[in-house]
Amino acid sequence: MIYLDNAATTFPKPIEVVNAVANAIKKYGVNPGRSSCELSIKTAGLVYECRKAVADFFEAKGPESVVFTLNCTLAINMVLKGLLKPGDHVVISCFEHNAVVRPLKKLCNSHISFSKVEIYPKNKEKTLLEFSKVVNEKTKLLVCLHASNVWGIRLPIEEIVDFAHKKGIQVLVDAAQTAGVIKINLKKSKIDFLCVSGHKNLYGPCGVGLLISDNIEKLDTILEGGTGTNSIFLDQPNEIPEKFESGTLNVPGILGLKKGIEFVNNLSTENMFKHKFELILYLYNNLSQISYIELYTDKPNFEHHVPILSFNVKNKKSEEVAFFLNSENICVRAGLHCAPLAHAFFKTLDKGAVRISPSIFTTKDNIDFLLNAIKKL
Repeated sequence: MIYLDNAATTFPKPIEVVNAVANAIKKYGVNPGRSSCELSIKTAGLVYECRKAVADFFEAKGPESVVFTLNCTLAINMVLKGLLKPGDHVVISCFEHNAVVRPLKKLCNSHISFSKVEIYPKNKEKTLLEFSKVVNEKTKLLVCLHASNVWGIRLPIEEIVDFAHKKGIQVLVDAAQTAGVIKINLKKSKIDFLCVSGHKNLYGPCGVGLLISDNIEKLDTILEGGTGTNSIFLDQPNEIPEKFESGTLNVPGILGLKKGIEFVNNLSTENMFKHKFELILYLYNNLSQISYIELYTDKPNFEHHVPILSFNVKNKKSEEVAFFLNSENICVRAGLHCAPLAHAFFKTLDKGAVRISPSIFTTKDNIDFLLNAIKKL
C-alpha cells in the first residue's frame, strides 16, 4: 500500500516509536505517580522526561508548561472552555477545523460569540487588516490554525500574535499540521496556547496530544478527578500539570511520543520539510499538466505552504476518486476533511477534495505511481 494520508496520521511509524510503545506495555504497565513502588516512580520519571523533551522541542518555559491530552482536539477544547466566559468574543480564521468551530458553536449557548475573518494567502497585511476589522473590546481570544489541513496554506502566526498582544488579546494556535514540520519557538513567537497532535508530524502513536502554554494557570478545568495528589481534598488541585491531567495517563503513547520527537530531532524539521515539500512540488507540477485536474491554490512555496495538496478530477466526486485510488492500493483522504469552512473558501463544499499528504517515508516513486493511477481515470 502507498499511504498518502499523513495529514490525518503518519503511517508507518518509526521503528523506535513502535518499540517504545511495546516496551512501555511490557515493562511500564503501571500507573505513574500513583504508588510508592519503584516501578511507578520510575514510570513517572519517564513521563517527566517526555514532558521535558516536549518543552525543549518547542522552546517553552519548562516542563511545567506541558500538559498531556488525548489529542489536539481536546487541547483546543480545554482552552476554549477553560478560558472563555459569558460575554466574551472570539475571532477565528476562515480555514478553521471543526475542532475549533464545533466547540465555539456550542459555547454560543453560553453567551459567547465568535467572528470569522477572511485569510489572504501570501498577503500578511490584508490578512491582519481583516482581523483588525472584527476585534472589539469584548474580544478575548484569537484562534488560528498554523496551516490549513485541506489546502496547506500557512497563516502569518507571528504577525497575528504581535497584533493581538498589542490589543491585549490572547492567541490559540492549532499546530496539528505544523508541529514537526515547521520549527515552532514559543519564546520567540509568544503564542499563548499551542495545541498539538502527537500522532501526525511528531510521528507518535494515536491517543496523545499536547497543550503547551506558559499561561496555563489562567485556564479553568473542563475535567476533574483523581490526580494522585491531595486526595483528601474534594477540590481539584491547583498544581500544574496535575490540575489538567485527571485520570491515568497514556503511558505507552507518551513514551512513544518521546521517541517520535527524538526521530524528528535527529532528522531535523528542516530536512523533513524539504523532503516532503519537494514531493508536493513535483506532484503539483505534474498535475497542472493534466487537463481534467482541478487545482485550487497557487503553486506551493516554502514560505506560505506546508506539504499538503488537495485537488479534484473534473466531473467526479472526490470520494469516487479516492475509491478508485484505493483499488490501485493508494490511500488518500477525500471529502470535507472536517473543515467545511476551508472548503467554502474555494467553493468545494459540494464535492470536497482529494488530499495528498506525504511523510518522511514517501518516495518519488510513490508519487509517480499515484500520477499513473490518476491518468487511468
